[in-house]
Amino acid sequence: MAKMWTGRTDGKTEKLADDFNSSIRFDSRMYRQDITGSMAHASMLAEQGIISNEDAETLIVGLEQILQDIESGKLSIDMESEDIHMFVEQELTDRLGDVGKKLHTARSRNDQVALDIRMYLRDEIDQIGQLVKTLIGAIVDKAEMYQDAIMPGYTHLQRAQPITFGHHLMAYAMMLLRDLERLKDTRKRMNQSPIGCCALAGTTYDTDRLFEAKQLGFDGICMNSLDGVSDRDFCVELMSTISLLMMHLSRFSEELILWTSWEFKFVELSDAYTTGSSIMPQKKNPDMAELVRGKTGRVYGDLMALLTTLKGLPLAYNKDMQEDKEAVFDACDTAKMCLQVFSGMIETLTANRENMLKAAQKGFINATDLADYLVKKGMPFRNAYKIAGQLVAQCIRENTVLEELSLETYQSYSDLFEQDLYPEIDLRTCVEKRISEGGTSVASVKKQISYVKETLDL
Repeated sequence: MAKMWTGRTDGKTEKLADDFNSSIRFDSRMYRQDITGSMAHASMLAEQGIISNEDAETLIVGLEQILQDIESGKLSIDMESEDIHMFVEQELTDRLGDVGKKLHTARSRNDQVALDIRMYLRDEIDQIGQLVKTLIGAIVDKAEMYQDAIMPGYTHLQRAQPITFGHHLMAYAMMLLRDLERLKDTRKRMNQSPIGCCALAGTTYDTDRLFEAKQLGFDGICMNSLDGVSDRDFCVELMSTISLLMMHLSRFSEELILWTSWEFKFVELSDAYTTGSSIMPQKKNPDMAELVRGKTGRVYGDLMALLTTLKGLPLAYNKDMQEDKEAVFDACDTAKMCLQVFSGMIETLTANRENMLKAAQKGFINATDLADYLVKKGMPFRNAYKIAGQLVAQCIRENTVLEELSLETYQSYSDLFEQDLYPEIDLRTCVEKRISEGGTSVASVKKQISYVKETLDL
């Protein structure tokens, strides 16, 4: 195929060099954005009198037909083309002749590529954001179902204080809310149009960049042409945002993996989101959660790859920047798949209230409340802390729990203990006493659920 950039050279490159140079294998997914951007460019050229209205109409109709033909399957994208931009322009020229050659007036592939990827990633952010919102909805529904299910809360992976499963789930809802905000912020900074920056220095034509930007839904234009074609901050920022999102999913996955083990048995995942073993018939493996955890490293790798590519590049455009697409596309694809799987996994899981409660009882996680009981009776906290620790040690020796020790045993440590102790160290009381804003009481969890529902209009 003849190269559209022949002139200074004869365009006769080796087949291996062509394959190495080509990006159409991965940038062909931007065909819609490329064609849409070209339609707006043709409109701007006519608006400014750079080409005739008749030529602009011919170009736009031709581009619309190419788009329809690609989406209907009538036209296949030629993987021998250098990139999607050259493919569309070549196809347009083949169909329209010399009129098709007018489309590239007052633009370069440099600003065209920058435009297409911004438009494409804008759409990706919208899709990822919707998937995050769906997952938050699934988490909120499950938190509502288990808002009063008592379980041990952990620090250092040691049982610490009693909480509810609903409270634990809502922690992830809050993380994902922040991810949504970061996606919105990223989209805002991304939504500046680079088209019209041309190769690096702008153009001698009297273009209207703001007109073209408005046609394509941008909030404004890149104010420096060098920056406009060389900027990939928006890719890095999106991948950083996705990396944080994946980190949250990975932490959640780790807990699901622990909770579904026989050692915990807090949660049962649906058969639809687990696998079996090829040799051990008793196994039910949380493979989807493990894969999400594993794919988080892949997304981190995508981010580090692009940061490393960009760190030494002089202005303006360099071919190295072609490496942006595979990394950012992979990060987006991976996040979308993980979010879809995760939503289904959360929607279908069930919690084992009884096992959670037993684990909470055996963890002595009401020891802080025991100490607080003595403090409220007038004992200094450090003295109360020591007595509570001694009582826990006795329970461990006798294989019992604090709730089952006799009042006489308690009074042998302090005469401040009275019969009103037992309601105070009941796990449900311990949970319900956490009345501070954002705490684990049922009332607080309900308030958190309401906040998320109102924020997202669920």
